[in-house]
Amino acid sequence: MGVLSALMDLVTGSACPGCGQPGTLLCDGCAAALTGHARESLPTPSPPGLVRPWAAGEYDGVLRTLVLGHKERQQFSLRRPLGGLLAGAVTGLTEATRVAVGTPLVLAPVPSQRASVRARGHDPTLLFTKEAARELGRLGHRVRVVPLLRVARVRDQAELDAAGRMDNLSGSMSVRSRGLARLAESTARAWVIVCDDVLTTGATAAEAQRALRACGVGVLGAATIAATRKRLPTGP
Repeated sequence: MGVLSALMDLVTGSACPGCGQPGTLLCDGCAAALTGHARESLPTPSPPGLVRPWAAGEYDGVLRTLVLGHKERQQFSLRRPLGGLLAGAVTGLTEATRVAVGTPLVLAPVPSQRASVRARGHDPTLLFTKEAARELGRLGHRVRVVPLLRVARVRDQAELDAAGRMDNLSGSMSVRSRGLARLAESTARAWVIVCDDVLTTGATAAEAQRALRACGVGVLGAATIAATRKRLPTGP
């Protein structure tokens, strides 16, 4: 993926969306400015019983540009900074829930529909979740990425409100038997964290949580790179 990433970045052009510095998809200064902002971001209204969701920042400005660049414009090099931000959200979640460093963690990426993966040529959530796991490993966490979930075909959610998203996703996810077997064989008594790019209404996280718990999988919370403004708390 490294050579492909470099080639794609050259083809699509690269300039930091924060400061415009040419030759880089994200300069070190702008990357540093995005870190350290992870916080709990419970949707309002929240799906009943939703686990604690943490986001690395607001889905706006530079962060929105990065998410869309990786997801829609094949700027594969962005998986590293995005993975680092997701790792920050996971760290915030584990600290808030008092999970000790070294406790086994499993990151379960929210699945993309097969048609979307084919159209994009990659699964963006899986890519940056793997990068997050590498960063968390460097921080001393025992963490693995296991694609536990699969999703049936659903409508595009862009124009749906919170109730519409819940109805659209209800019952759409299930747990892969192969992924569940891998989890049972290699990571006993691990906490699972649902990982995604953006938290909007919480409907996706709630459906993932339902599917996992229906199979007896303990879900610690959800971690995302970003959350929409109206879903972020209003405090300092």
